[in-house]
Amino acid sequence: MGQAFNQEFKTEAEHRAFITAQGIMPLGFRAGSTRFEFTPAEVTKPAKMNLTVIAADVPTADFAAVFTRNAVAGAPILIGRERLNSPTLAAIVINNKISNVGTTTGVADAEAVCAAAAAALGIPTSAVLPASTGVIGWKLPRQAIIDALPHAIAALSATSFAPAAQAIMTTDLYPKARTAAVGQGRITGIAKGAGMIEPNMATMLGFVITDLAVPRTELRAILSRVVDATFNAISIDSDTSTSDMVVAMSSGKVPCADLGAFETALTVVCAGLAEDVVRNGEGVHHVMRVSVKGVANPAWAKAIGKAIVNSPLVKTAICGNDPNVGRLLAAIGKTIGANDWPLNPREAQVSMGGHVLFSKGAFVLSPDLEDKLRAYLEATELYRSAGTPDGLFHPPVHFPPHDRCVEIEVAWPAANVDQAITIVGADLSHEYVTENADYRS
Repeated sequence: MGQAFNQEFKTEAEHRAFITAQGIMPLGFRAGSTRFEFTPAEVTKPAKMNLTVIAADVPTADFAAVFTRNAVAGAPILIGRERLNSPTLAAIVINNKISNVGTTTGVADAEAVCAAAAAALGIPTSAVLPASTGVIGWKLPRQAIIDALPHAIAALSATSFAPAAQAIMTTDLYPKARTAAVGQGRITGIAKGAGMIEPNMATMLGFVITDLAVPRTELRAILSRVVDATFNAISIDSDTSTSDMVVAMSSGKVPCADLGAFETALTVVCAGLAEDVVRNGEGVHHVMRVSVKGVANPAWAKAIGKAIVNSPLVKTAICGNDPNVGRLLAAIGKTIGANDWPLNPREAQVSMGGHVLFSKGAFVLSPDLEDKLRAYLEATELYRSAGTPDGLFHPPVHFPPHDRCVEIEVAWPAANVDQAITIVGADLSHEYVTENADYRS
C-alpha cells in the first residue's frame, strides 16, 4: 500500500483545490448535506450535527459493504449487515456527532430515519443504509434528523463529492477524497476518521461510488480484498471502532471490460484514503509506513508491522524526532516471541529512511547515523507541537503540508520470499491525549 500522489501543500486553499479535483462525481449519483443544532439527551449543552445523503439516481443491485469486527457494534452496523441481503441499495444517510451505539432505541431510531429518507426519495426503506459516527452511548436525535432530511435531500447535487467529504468529518482536520479513472468510467471515494482507528474489516467511514458496471458478486469479492490490503493495514491508536464501515455502490452506467483494472484502480483510491486517514489522525505529527519482507505468512508480516506502529514507545520516540531505534527491534521481538513464531529477529535487517540500523544480529549505530536519522525524522514531520495560552496543544494547520512518511523496512534477506506487506501508522503526541481527554467537551 502506498500513496498514489507526491504532494506538498503550502496553504489550506491549495489542499482544498486538490480535494475538489479528487471529488469528481461518477455518473448516476448525487450527494447533499445540511447542518442543524440540537441538544443531546445526555447533556444540556447544545451541539451541531451534519447530515449527508448519498443517492443513486436509480436503485442498484450492485453494492458491497464491509463492517467492523468490534463485538459492540452500532445500530447502523447491525442494520447494514441485514441490508446486504436487500435486492437493491439506493441511498446512504450519514450523520456525524453521535455514533448511535449502545442505546435501547438505536436500531429503531436509525430505521425511522431510513424510512423518512425512503419516503422522501420514493424508494423502499430496505434500500436505505444508515451510517453514524461520533460519541458512543448517546441517543440519536431521531426527530431532529428527520426534520433536517428534506434540507439534505434538497441539496442533492451531481456536481461534486467533495462537500460530502467535508460534511462527514468529526475531529478530522480536513476532508479526504480520491478518484481514479478506468477507461470511460470512474471510481471516487470519500472517508472520515481521525481517532479510534485500527480497522478490522473496514475503516471508520468510507464511501466509494462508481459508474463502472461491476456485478454484485464480483464487487463484494473485490471490495473485501481491497479493504484487507488498505484500510485493514492502517492504525492510529490500535482501537477498532464500533462503527467502522466501507460501502461501495455501482450505478452501472459505463461498461467495465476489465475487472482487474477496476480492482487496481479501487486499490489506488482506497490506499490513498487509508493513508489520508492516518495522516489526518488526531494529533499526528508523523506517518509511519512499515514494509515487512521475507515473511512467508502474510498474517505474521502484518502483525509485525502493526506491532511497530502500535508500540507506544516507538510512537512517542518518532513524535519527538528521537532516533531511539532499539524500540523498533523490541517491538518486533515482542510479537515474534509472544506468538512463538519460527522467525529469528537476529536474522532480520531493519532500516529507517534507507539507513540500515540493524544487520547480521547487531545494531550498526554511530553519532553520524544518529544525526542523519534525527534530520530525517524532522523532514517527515507534519508540524511541531505549539502550546497556547489555554495550556492546550493545537495543530497550526488544517491541511497536510506534505505526504512524506517515516519509511521503516524490516526484511529477512535470506528467506527468499518476495512478498512484502505494508502497514501505515502514526506517532503519539500531546495533541492526541488532549483531543481525547476533552472529546465531548
